[in-house]
Amino acid sequence: MLSTDDVSALMAARHADPFGVLGMHLHAGRIWVNALLPHASAVDVVERHTQRLVGSLQRLSDGAVFSGMLAARSVPFDNQLRVHWDQGEGSTASSALLDDPYAFSALLSDADAWLLAEGSHQRPYECLGAHPEQIDGVEGTRFAVWAPNAKRVSVVGSFNLWDGRRHPMRLRHGCGVWEIFLPDVARGALYQFEILGATNEVHLKADPYAFQSQLRPNTASVVCGLPPRRAMLPERAAANALDAPLSIYEVHLGSWRKADGWRWLNYRELADTLVPYARDMGFTHLELLPVSEHPLDASWGYQPLGMFSPTARFGSPEDFQYFVDAAHAAGLGVLLDWVPAHFPSDAHGLARFDGTHLYEYADPKEGFHQDWNTLIYNFGRTEVRNFLIGNAFYWLERFGIDGLRVDAVASMLYRDYSRAHGQWIPNRLGGRENLEAIAFLRQLNHLVGVERPGTLMVAEESTAFPGVSRPPGADLASGGLGFHFKWNMGWMHDALDYMQLDPVYRRYHQKLLTFGLMYAFSENFVLPLSHDEVVHGKRSLLGKMPGDPWQQRANLRTLYGLMWAYPGKKLLFMGGELAQPTEWADGDSLPWHLQELPAHAGVQRLVRDLNRVYRAFPALHEQDVQPGGFGWISHEDHAQSVLAFARWSRTGQCAVVVCNFTPLPRAGYRLGVPSAGHWRTLINTDDAVYGGSGVGNGALETQAQAAHGHAQSLLLHLPPLSCLVLAPQ
Repeated sequence: MLSTDDVSALMAARHADPFGVLGMHLHAGRIWVNALLPHASAVDVVERHTQRLVGSLQRLSDGAVFSGMLAARSVPFDNQLRVHWDQGEGSTASSALLDDPYAFSALLSDADAWLLAEGSHQRPYECLGAHPEQIDGVEGTRFAVWAPNAKRVSVVGSFNLWDGRRHPMRLRHGCGVWEIFLPDVARGALYQFEILGATNEVHLKADPYAFQSQLRPNTASVVCGLPPRRAMLPERAAANALDAPLSIYEVHLGSWRKADGWRWLNYRELADTLVPYARDMGFTHLELLPVSEHPLDASWGYQPLGMFSPTARFGSPEDFQYFVDAAHAAGLGVLLDWVPAHFPSDAHGLARFDGTHLYEYADPKEGFHQDWNTLIYNFGRTEVRNFLIGNAFYWLERFGIDGLRVDAVASMLYRDYSRAHGQWIPNRLGGRENLEAIAFLRQLNHLVGVERPGTLMVAEESTAFPGVSRPPGADLASGGLGFHFKWNMGWMHDALDYMQLDPVYRRYHQKLLTFGLMYAFSENFVLPLSHDEVVHGKRSLLGKMPGDPWQQRANLRTLYGLMWAYPGKKLLFMGGELAQPTEWADGDSLPWHLQELPAHAGVQRLVRDLNRVYRAFPALHEQDVQPGGFGWISHEDHAQSVLAFARWSRTGQCAVVVCNFTPLPRAGYRLGVPSAGHWRTLINTDDAVYGGSGVGNGALETQAQAAHGHAQSLLLHLPPLSCLVLAPQ
């Protein structure tokens, strides 16, 4: 039944239709069985249920292909192959009873194949990748991979000696997906896809949908079942709302703390240490630098390859789920940094996946990031958008993640991002916007909003692109991008530029702090003091502050007071709460010994108290994204570098904030306030318990003396380099 050409193609791993010739076939009224089994010495066919010998296959001249007609049978039946392995001259051959992978029919349903071809399968990871399951009573793993331009795709792994001839897959032509069910391949098995590319080159690729991956420098994927789907809990949705207090602790898991002084903590150890620490510090959410598997430690996860694999640096997917569950049990949300903007060009990854530019733009003017030496997803391809949107749903639904902070959105929006003239290709309208990426982001955020309400989608976006955190249009072709929040990079740069000035010069630059209110409610903002501001020679937050060590800490405390009182949600990178004097080093632990030093412990206590007050007082968070939540009291006292403003809740609760940005205490400072009566100090960043000078105000009572447009005023003693948060008694 097998032709010479069939045998040659099978042995060369170049057969276009292995399912057409391997396995059991009815030919001219007779049953034939063909098998490709390198290193086998003999092969018998047995009936599955009775284990009776039905016939033996003959080894063909090539030595690896076996074929035979079963004279006693004319109707296909459930069979197994008893394979006798040749272990070499002088050794005893062993045998094994194998289920034939080529005895199983097509795996993808017609509906799945249609949706994959259309690029509208919201959860493609449920049918692509490696899925342990039982088919026709046989335990094994179902494999499927999208590689439409490949000439042949095989699953290779520890179960077949990484031999690409053993398990070539079936091509589903309509959707470009290759599939096979391999009996007896169980959880924990290592595998990759061997791909004969469009121009006859062979590629060894990790599974784009692998749910577990080996740790670098190894590159294999690991068979791993899908985590169960998890619902969005009502309490989590409420904690993620626009009017909820959001105070985010940004963490690089590999350097938050080291065990034994040198090794990474695993996910379970982090659940037992990081989670209670963040909870006790009063943060509402953890934001993790990317946890998708990545080959280069120094990328901090921002060059991911295993988009569906929690990195093995800290344990298994089950361990990561334990961490997320522990955070939720402690009342903490979990946000993940998510990177759809680019991917590395490592040979085992997505680059030229099937011998063509499958995932990336072909032209380097569109498909290569000059800043990061990485490749750019082809956002105009439906299957690529499907891959990325499916990945977002995977983290949100399968691990119960509260939200995604989307990295480098600006680089996605503009075709000329960081490119010189002539190094970019205009869009179809002749403009610089990446229309395909914009459509992708709108589609992503729309689907997440519909399918996963209560989720947070946050953009790291550094330009003035309009409507980043505004809903997309009804047809997804108009309106905003649909994010819930956008990082306020303008506020961050202006605030740090101002705080780095010697106080004697601040009087000339007060607009750096006031200008942000011109646009503070044009988007829903997060105020970020992130990892990007404390690396690559930028110095730590403390190191940016001017003056002697006492003044540096006082300036930092003032910055924190301003940030927690200013409109917008809060984000602080780990170590900032310790007033870390040195830049963040991703290979080292945070300097936890600083907790033993009163001056640094005071800053840590201030951050804890700021979180406590921010969460307890609706005036400080309820209208973070509404102009009705803010009002200036005094923004023109340049001479004394003093700013004062009010924050309001929807029900009229008020907090008044006054900052003195000079090291001079100011006695008898009259400040107009909205209401008469007793006032109290909620936060004084100069309090002695925070390491300050201890200048305070005691009991405060308004006077019927007009100031700053208010009929009532307080006579304050402003501490040096300080922020006061006051509220009516």
